[in-house]
Amino acid sequence: MQPKAIWALIITGAAGFMAALDNLVVTTALPSIRKDLGGALEDLEWTVNAYTLTFAVLLMFGAALGDRFGRRKLFVTGLVIFTAASAAAALAPGIEALIAARAVQGVGAAITMPLTLTLLTAAVPADRRGLAYGIKGAVDGLAVAGGPLIGGTLTEHVSWQWIFWLNVPLGLALIPLARLRLDESRAENARLDLPGTLLVSGGLFGVVYGLINADAHGWTSPRVLTALVAGGVLIGGFIGHGLRAERPMLPMRLFKNRAFAGVNAASVFMFLGMFGSIFLLSQFLQNVLGYSPTEAGLRMLPWTGMPIIAAPLSGYLADRIGSRPVVVTALALQALGLAHFALVMSPDVSYAAQLPGLILSGIGMGLFFAPAAKLVMSGVRPAEQGMASGANNALREVGGALGIAVLASLFSARGGYGSPQRFLDGLTPALWAGAAAVALGALAATLIPSHRGAPSRAGTQPADLVGTP
Repeated sequence: MQPKAIWALIITGAAGFMAALDNLVVTTALPSIRKDLGGALEDLEWTVNAYTLTFAVLLMFGAALGDRFGRRKLFVTGLVIFTAASAAAALAPGIEALIAARAVQGVGAAITMPLTLTLLTAAVPADRRGLAYGIKGAVDGLAVAGGPLIGGTLTEHVSWQWIFWLNVPLGLALIPLARLRLDESRAENARLDLPGTLLVSGGLFGVVYGLINADAHGWTSPRVLTALVAGGVLIGGFIGHGLRAERPMLPMRLFKNRAFAGVNAASVFMFLGMFGSIFLLSQFLQNVLGYSPTEAGLRMLPWTGMPIIAAPLSGYLADRIGSRPVVVTALALQALGLAHFALVMSPDVSYAAQLPGLILSGIGMGLFFAPAAKLVMSGVRPAEQGMASGANNALREVGGALGIAVLASLFSARGGYGSPQRFLDGLTPALWAGAAAVALGALAATLIPSHRGAPSRAGTQPADLVGTP
């Protein structure tokens, strides 16, 4: 790859790592945070949820701002916000200040994250994008799944504040590098779609707020039902707006493309099963098997570390044989891995018995990200890549929030924390549900066209979509 493409890969990969890492990095630090800052259980939950909420709600708006005012400019702006908010979180004097800083972190990540893929696509030649997406996918996947390990290790051996201080030097290094090494770009004749922005932001806020409160307050509570219904109505309005408006934020015609629709459906199911399962399995290793946060994270390395190997390979395979077979295989392996966990779990399960599930899940997760990114970006015109990336990232975040809410609710309904056996009574059906969700994603991925060949006009449409509607 040319130097410009290599720099784009380094900068966007590092920025994506920071944003993805902060999804789950706080989970293993919560006991230490509560000891230092106090707060009720609901306050501690919001140290995780405040980030998820603002991140998911504003992803599409962040992509639209980049298209309108300049992608590099908004990328740098997002980095500044995220870095400053990370420092504020590390210096937080109380739980309320920490929650507020986490919410602002989510704003910065929502601006930065969708633009990483757009900027990388613009810098890398079409025939090398599969490899570039594979490397970036390895970094993103490692950050998401490695969050509990990194958070637990820093908390156990340094202090919980360092899960936030870690972002500051990295952000300060990336800000000038982005200005010097990335090219500026905009979508042609882009303008902000204010009605669409309000509808999708309000709708996603309602849905995600309802999902992250479902476990604590119950799916039938007025708070949760009101949020879900109102969010659903607003999202329905956003879909209608996307069908009727002349220049909407997200034209619904994009979903007429089978590749774009199929990979987005697959992404939702993938993140639903993966996020919910990691959330529960990391607790199983600590609460039932008695490992420390660091020990639990190390034992999950065959899963969390596998993307380093599998993701670059998936990018190469996507360039050679097309993205659809790689995505389907990835999701099938992830589903098999979760099903294996459900079959072998017991209060004294050995690590050797868990290892096949860890390896299968790790290979599946690692194979998924690169071809999925390629399908998202190749299914649209260059001017629409920002909105496509924002939509895909928003749907992934909603899928992750849904996974934690649904699997945690199933866990609570069938089991609980009272004893190892009671924990397993809840964990096993939750894992089966996670495996079923990922299997549905594999089924959705079979709808993606399998065409491949040489890149099309001007190298802007990778081969997967030649001949698709």
